[in-house]
Amino acid sequence: MLMLSARSALAIATAALLAATPALAQTVFHRGNDSDPETLDPQKTNTVAESHLLRDLFESLVIHNQRGEVVPGAAESWTISPDGKTYTFKIRANAKWSNGDPVTAKDYEYSYRRILNPETGAKYANLLYPIFNAEKVNKKQDGKTPADLGVKAVDNATFVMTLERPTPYFLEMLTHSTSIPVHPATVEKHGKDFVKPENWVSNGAYRLKENTPNAQIVMVKNPHFHAAASVKIDEVRYYPRSDLAAAARQFQAGELQFTTNIPGDQVKFLKDKLGKQVSIAPYLGTYYFAVNTSKAPFNDARVRQALSYAIDREFIAEQVFSGTMIPAYSFIPPGIGNFVAKGFELDSKTMSPIEREAKAKDLLKQAGFGPDKPLKVQIRFNMNDDNKNTVVAVADMWKQVGIQVDSISTDAKTHFAYLREGGDYDVARVGWIGDYSDPQNFLFLGLSDNTGLNYAKYKNPKFDELVKRSDAEVDIKKRAEIMAEAEKVWMTDQPVLPLLFYSTKNLVSPKLKGFEPNLRGAFASRYYEITN
Repeated sequence: MLMLSARSALAIATAALLAATPALAQTVFHRGNDSDPETLDPQKTNTVAESHLLRDLFESLVIHNQRGEVVPGAAESWTISPDGKTYTFKIRANAKWSNGDPVTAKDYEYSYRRILNPETGAKYANLLYPIFNAEKVNKKQDGKTPADLGVKAVDNATFVMTLERPTPYFLEMLTHSTSIPVHPATVEKHGKDFVKPENWVSNGAYRLKENTPNAQIVMVKNPHFHAAASVKIDEVRYYPRSDLAAAARQFQAGELQFTTNIPGDQVKFLKDKLGKQVSIAPYLGTYYFAVNTSKAPFNDARVRQALSYAIDREFIAEQVFSGTMIPAYSFIPPGIGNFVAKGFELDSKTMSPIEREAKAKDLLKQAGFGPDKPLKVQIRFNMNDDNKNTVVAVADMWKQVGIQVDSISTDAKTHFAYLREGGDYDVARVGWIGDYSDPQNFLFLGLSDNTGLNYAKYKNPKFDELVKRSDAEVDIKKRAEIMAEAEKVWMTDQPVLPLLFYSTKNLVSPKLKGFEPNLRGAFASRYYEITN
């Protein structure tokens, strides 16, 4: 019989024990998402679906926590000058990129200059116009270049931002994707291909591993993230799910642990079956139709007003969305900060359905339309169950006043790219979720120079002047009154037809711990944990 040494026997016993012990399982979070991203370049992004992804991949100077509150991100602290125009941020000493490089103030300086450089073509650049010289740089005015922008890396840890004027919502604005940094060396080396998984470098809780269109986006934990020890989920898999009913079925089958939306016609059924797994909460956003004011007959305000009067918003809220959305008779949603107690509301709110239809018919007649010459309208929308049902309902309402309606649908990526690029259309379905809690973030959608997001192609010098004046007003109360006047002008012209105010509507698995609904719809995976 072969005899073993004590050391050999111990080694064999240890190996056997390790072989019998399973490796620690990787925790994987399966998330539904509204759609495929059009881009993962944070300075060119535009949609809510993209913001969900970028919130996991990157970290701005400040971020939203799981309650939607503004908290330190890559900046551990900041100070604001007495005049409210200079913000000084201190970058965390242990902030790193996913390749191990330190995150520095120079990275933020580079990123802000990049987004405001007109050559970048960022559709959201005007969001950052409160920064000193930002508008002039972005519009190539007065010879200003990105080097003249009011951002400066004093040293690797100190980043200073100078503003044109005091901006009460500035800190919250910095939570938006426009303030996400990019890794300068990677962008310079790979150009537009820096967003490919094989080239990817980011500074958030996760890094990109896979991006397969129409299938999934896979992220893995970033070991260099400054708070990596607190991140409980190892891998996040996002699945584009514009088919809300299919997403709900996958959730019930255990294939998804979180969804970003619920089909309106299934809310009662899902509540009855899933109980507390259905989460519905207020959300800072407006669901609306944009009307193309650049073409006849939609350049006639009477036509746009007729379209608005003929819509029964209460029916859509109750029947299409099962009471989970609020009828909207203004554009700026309730609960927003820095606004008057009661803003402008369309007079159709106090009318009966019969009165609204009569008003719509009268306006159409004034604009030259009637039984012998019906108005023809095509509605363009991004396909999901709720949008389809809304368009069908509105089309039926418009037909009641003699309007001939048809529709065309595409996926969300194609739909919004088409609108941003100035494609021809009559009426288009759009949704806007507030980037920060201030009316300016809704009013700026109507500015004539906001070519990327003013889908209605609306141009009114009076409206522009009021919004610009509100930007320059430092008295909060006076500013709010100016913005209320601007909204009245906008809503009287009706280039946009507000239909509903949003709610967040999520399916949340009991295995997902840490979820909290919030007004901002900020659901970063880093705050969650998957349990058995």
